[in-house]
Amino acid sequence: MTQKIIIASKNPVKIQAAQLGFQRLFPDTTFTAEGISVPSGVPDQPMDDSETLQGAMNRAENAQRAAPEADYWVGIEGGIEKVGPEMEAFAWIVVKSKNQMGKARTGTFFLPKQVVSLINEGMELGDADDIVFGGNNSKQKNGAVGILTGDVIVRSTYYAEAVVLALIPFHRPELY
Repeated sequence: MTQKIIIASKNPVKIQAAQLGFQRLFPDTTFTAEGISVPSGVPDQPMDDSETLQGAMNRAENAQRAAPEADYWVGIEGGIEKVGPEMEAFAWIVVKSKNQMGKARTGTFFLPKQVVSLINEGMELGDADDIVFGGNNSKQKNGAVGILTGDVIVRSTYYAEAVVLALIPFHRPELY
């Protein structure tokens, strides 16, 4: 039986990350994944951990309301947080089913000074990356993590690891 995943974004990177995470943890299950546009309820560029988590939760809940026939709903929200004069980047992933929820945060990495300056002026991370590194729509491609690691880690695989972690309560429901 095929299970349906609704990802609360039409960004192909987020759709791919969700599908990859589910397939890795549940290799014997067939999944279909579909992205839909729903509001996050937070600013386009969340500026701290709690705002980013809230955005991921809101996205998953709004996706569930928009497509209640699915088996799973996934909210992925990228965010940043100031740590002294520096700025770290990360994302929260929330996975919901009709009777369970899991959440996890990616690892963090620190952003270059030029990118931080543009964000401090009000720009979103993806737009700042495009300006500093001469890219185009990097947030729907390899993202800051891909640019900074030379694509050793790209945005889809970076998020997929956290999707797997958010799925732990579904993989081991007897513990949750």
